[in-house]
Amino acid sequence: MPPRRRIDPARGRAALETCRTTSDPDRDAVATAVRWVLQELSEIAPGGATEVRVPPFGVVQCLAGPRHTRGTPPNVVQTDAATLLELAVGTITWDTALATGRVLAGGTRADLSEYLPLAPPPVAGRSG
Repeated sequence: MPPRRRIDPARGRAALETCRTTSDPDRDAVATAVRWVLQELSEIAPGGATEVRVPPFGVVQCLAGPRHTRGTPPNVVQTDAATLLELAVGTITWDTALATGRVLAGGTRADLSEYLPLAPPPVAGRSG
């Protein structure tokens, strides 16, 4: 199996910032930002119990629990790129996105509120 392509964190954060601060970001910035956020989710919430779908940009499995291998997974989260990026930076909450239909989530492990928004990057020169 070929190695999984990874988005450099600096490039991913830059794309996310571009999408956050630009009213009409280009498709490449959106694609990079979405794929990076999905990559981050799979790292901070490793596992295969939940499938997170952001058509047409990407899909990732995350969250601990029983892994599915065939057919429709029992835990699915689906949203559009703009909503995922807003969740990632905290301009919309998980509950609001669910209540307004911007996120469709089904299954007992389809709650990403613990992981979004993503933690801000560390400030250079500061320690924890």
